[in-house]
Amino acid sequence: MSEPILLCALADIPEAGALECEHAGDSLVLLRYGMQVYGYLNVCPHAGRPLNWAPGRFLVAHGQLVCASHGAAFKAENGECIGGPCKGSSLNAVPLELKDMQVYLRVD
Repeated sequence: MSEPILLCALADIPEAGALECEHAGDSLVLLRYGMQVYGYLNVCPHAGRPLNWAPGRFLVAHGQLVCASHGAAFKAENGECIGGPCKGSSLNAVPLELKDMQVYLRVD
């Protein structure tokens, strides 16, 4: 198993908000609720477009990440689409680890 890769400090992610990170050419979106962080590829399953409406800017409301292109809404805790054109699909999760107030990408 490889060493985890540092993505950011927990404090870099706004509470109940999102942060965009890059890793190996992929855009990732990290969502934070207290000490819990969820990570997904920044790609909507509906049309393959980024979820953000501007670089690093995401719409997060009521515990849901909303795709800027077509309004699909995804649960933060599991990436499931609960409304919009890709209902029933899910975002691709990335494995994260929180250690010493730092967010790491687990590389298995």
